[in-house]
Amino acid sequence: MKAFYFVTTEHLEEALWFRDDEDFAVGMNHVAIGAFRFKVLKIFVFILMSNHVHFLIYGEYEDVVRFINEFKGRYSHYYQKKYGKEFLLRENGLRIDMVSLDHEGFEWTAAYVMMNCVHANICSHPSQYPWGSGGAVFQITAPKAKRLGELTGRGLRKFLHSGEKTIPKDWLISDQGFILPQNYVDTKEVERRFRHIGRFNYFLNNSAKVKKRLEENRNLPAFRDQTILTAVPDLIRSLFGKAQFSDLTLDEQTELIRQIRYRFSADVNQAARVCGITYAEAGKLVDRV
Repeated sequence: MKAFYFVTTEHLEEALWFRDDEDFAVGMNHVAIGAFRFKVLKIFVFILMSNHVHFLIYGEYEDVVRFINEFKGRYSHYYQKKYGKEFLLRENGLRIDMVSLDHEGFEWTAAYVMMNCVHANICSHPSQYPWGSGGAVFQITAPKAKRLGELTGRGLRKFLHSGEKTIPKDWLISDQGFILPQNYVDTKEVERRFRHIGRFNYFLNNSAKVKKRLEENRNLPAFRDQTILTAVPDLIRSLFGKAQFSDLTLDEQTELIRQIRYRFSADVNQAARVCGITYAEAGKLVDRV
């Protein structure tokens, strides 16, 4: 049965899907490859976060499952090759819910997806976040881009991290190294449903993600997971003269968590992610402070 589906993966507690901007760019390209391969689907909005992803897709349920599992498989292969360790995202839990169009279900779901980056204190509006489709909706200025066809042979394989050769050569690629979502996301339908930018911003500003952020009284600015992840090894060396988190004593781990929260305005969830431990373990360390 064809329907609108909200696709979300479970949040990884002890690891990050995307450890740096190259990882995000590769993830974006694998979404593009999947969208091209699964032409029976329509992708309306999506976002790649550090430890989970969200999609709003229209199509047959079985095709949606195949699309997201193929995406996870492709990215797992890249991750294992780059970092030299097994990373099987097929074991990462997946939830797929049918979206009712009653009571503006499409608009609320799309807003929820796009506002993930704002809720995470990464930016103040989805258009400022490159790793998703938020910037492609009601786009005011065209991004700097060149055509995929300008890359040939080995350069194309290196860019895509894939042997896929049939992607349209007129698709545009950003200067950040990924195929732009407006090539394959149905932004016209998204804009038609929101009708105008004022109504679009209304749904963004009143989405569940915004309400949760206000309830938690979380304020900008904060730091991306990748920024903190890069700084953690230096913190461990400078504070304790050791190489990695697992080398630290319990007291040293407690102090590191305190330093991360103080220096980067990080919450317990974020501190856990960048240290590679569970939320429960991080919570116990916080309770010791």
